[in-house]
Amino acid sequence: MTSNVTLRDKFLGCIAGAHIGSAMGAAVEGWSYQKIEETYGTVDRPLSYEHYNNGWKREPGTTEDGIERQKLMITAIIEKQDRVNAEDVKNMWIRDIKPISIGMVSEPFEATLLAMAKSGIPARDLGKYCDYAGLNSFARSCHPIGLINAGDVKGAKEDVLEVGQLYQTSNSRGLKWATVTAVSIAAATTPNATVDSVIGAIYDNCDQDLVVKEIDKGLKHTANCTDFRELRVAFDDIYSGKGTPYAFASANEVVTKGISIFRMVKGNLKEAMISGVNLGRDIDCITAVASGISGSLTGVSSLPEEWIKQTDYATSVNIYTNSQRTIKETADGLFDAYQARLARMQNFIKEMASV
Repeated sequence: MTSNVTLRDKFLGCIAGAHIGSAMGAAVEGWSYQKIEETYGTVDRPLSYEHYNNGWKREPGTTEDGIERQKLMITAIIEKQDRVNAEDVKNMWIRDIKPISIGMVSEPFEATLLAMAKSGIPARDLGKYCDYAGLNSFARSCHPIGLINAGDVKGAKEDVLEVGQLYQTSNSRGLKWATVTAVSIAAATTPNATVDSVIGAIYDNCDQDLVVKEIDKGLKHTANCTDFRELRVAFDDIYSGKGTPYAFASANEVVTKGISIFRMVKGNLKEAMISGVNLGRDIDCITAVASGISGSLTGVSSLPEEWIKQTDYATSVNIYTNSQRTIKETADGLFDAYQARLARMQNFIKEMASV
């Protein structure tokens, strides 16, 4: 039962799940589960790691490109105190992305999109110039879109299709899959939400032919899996792409696995995180999806406090990050923005009801 989890704690659980889960997964991103097991047994804590062969040994808990992408959305929402559009987030790109961060905490294609954004091109046109239409770049980072639309599933879906045009073509496969993440988070924040009600919101609101059919297949295929070891073997039969750029990072694979983990662990945040980071392939993204949705349902109580402290410390010494807010400062900023949005809606209702 999640009826005793406050909405503020759900916001905190979502952000902690996405940020810590991404950081834990980044240490073994792209590895096979066999290599993970041979090297670590089970990854059960934040680890130090390197990315992009740039010589930077990152502190355990250091977040990666997906969370840097997310932080720009978060800043836009906090400053606007409301839902945001593509132009709002593009303005944060131009203002807050540091020149020194290119190649350190972002993917190469993002440098191209940033240069185009600075040229004055409309925000909704930027995604047309990304070569990877089915990539999970937005599906694994759109959590704040779900939170500012807490309880408003349709609003969350609309905003994903709007803001996501920064990264991918309008109504593309990648954006349709991204709606799953935001819809799930918006549904998980509703009073008395359950794992079944969250999955039901996906079935009712996401693309039936492209998205729901594949998620349904994945859930049925893994229905008898009781832990991540069984789950990763079961998915070997379905997802094994390799040999092309971002072969591990297709949104359909990452999101289907994330939802399957969420269902398997019944929304427990710590279990979702451990399951995700030991699954193999694009596990920082898989974990961000599974843990972000789980935290939105059950809050942060299952997480060890030291994981939060370590991630906050890593952020405080990260000179490349787009924001050095702590996890709690981030979640509280989003929660306050949501409360401001509700207050405006309530005032509008009161005003119009008096006419």
